Amino acid sequence: MERTIVGIDVGTTKICTLVGEATDNELRIVGVGVAPARGIKKGVVVNVVDAASAIKTSIEKAERSSGYEIARAFVSVSGAHINAINSRGVVGVSRGDKGITGEDVGRALEAARAIAIPQDREVLHVIPRGYTIDGQDGVKEPIGMSGFRLEVEAHIVTGQTSSIHNLLKCVENCNVGVDGLVLNPIASGTAVLTDNEKEMGVVLADIGGGTTDIAIFIEGSVWHTTVLAVGGAHITNDVAVGLRVPAEAAEQLKIEHGHARFETIDPTEVVQVKAFGDGGVTRVQRRDLAEIIEARAEEIFQLILQEIKRSGYDGLLPAGVVVTGGTAQMRGLRELGRQVLGLPVRIGQPQGISGLIDTVDSPAYATPVGLLLWGRDQGDQPALGPDKNTDRPVWGERLSGFFKKLLPDRNS
Repeated sequence: MERTIVGIDVGTTKICTLVGEATDNELRIVGVGVAPARGIKKGVVVNVVDAASAIKTSIEKAERSSGYEIARAFVSVSGAHINAINSRGVVGVSRGDKGITGEDVGRALEAARAIAIPQDREVLHVIPRGYTIDGQDGVKEPIGMSGFRLEVEAHIVTGQTSSIHNLLKCVENCNVGVDGLVLNPIASGTAVLTDNEKEMGVVLADIGGGTTDIAIFIEGSVWHTTVLAVGGAHITNDVAVGLRVPAEAAEQLKIEHGHARFETIDPTEVVQVKAFGDGGVTRVQRRDLAEIIEARAEEIFQLILQEIKRSGYDGLLPAGVVVTGGTAQMRGLRELGRQVLGLPVRIGQPQGISGLIDTVDSPAYATPVGLLLWGRDQGDQPALGPDKNTDRPVWGERLSGFFKKLLPDRNS
């Protein structure tokens, strides 16, 4: 059965809305809308009016591109306010000899979710890492198995309530309901990681404009997530300051001539760039540009390495690191990553899509594509509808409904 799904990636530098038509085996991109971000700083809304205006522009472009009127969407969430913790839930199974049911699994996940959370935080994800039945661990799918004691190890992601509600307000001010918020690296991982990588152990590093979002996948599930408040915009700022050029010119320099390994650049190569003043142009050595970029990119990789070690899973990652996000397109970044991290590194691009792939076949679009894939696998509500003015539930009710979508079918 074909379903139409919408994903809105609210980034620091750009807002991207994608419309996809999904079946169980295929995701076809039928609409794309990209707009420069405004009112967003380091992944968090700092100006509701400006952010809502930018989101609306992106939505309208996607509507014109697809021919659909967008009523609902899955939305990405990021920012340094994101926290995560692993929690264990244990329940007894009264009729364990008859087989564990989806309801039993749901109760176990609810028990894992019952942790002390500050009043200013809300749960975004409760993702099962693995199950134990009567002391037997390593169970991936407990439904149907016999047992009387069911334990689940779950990864719980929370966000600051005010940041979440400001993001929701921006989207809903565009007359679009939110079917679910999805953490940026989880969405990106859905789009760019292979099943084998997630099973063996891999790090997903989404280096965006204002943040670097990290998720560690082991044994097919998420074991660790975090958000670092540094990204490609910091590289642009370093270039602007170091070369004394306007920010717009620095961004253009970074994209067109940037390289993350300065020693590979010919020291005689010179590029022209717009300077401060009326129509002024200055000449800069490309090697100087690359040296500035490499310094900041190396710092980002060092922070990623610190986070990997802090997680305690650094010895469980034979698949290495997959880098995605807009900054992943930087020349020489993969080689620098291998050098700093001491792990295999590849650049991740969205997989398993068709349709308007010329537009989204890039690491910069991993998150919005991942939102569509996540929506296909998790959501059961239509993303589109003829009436934008229908009443929508409050966030608490919507969150409860979205949480239930993460649980197995209780009727199974």
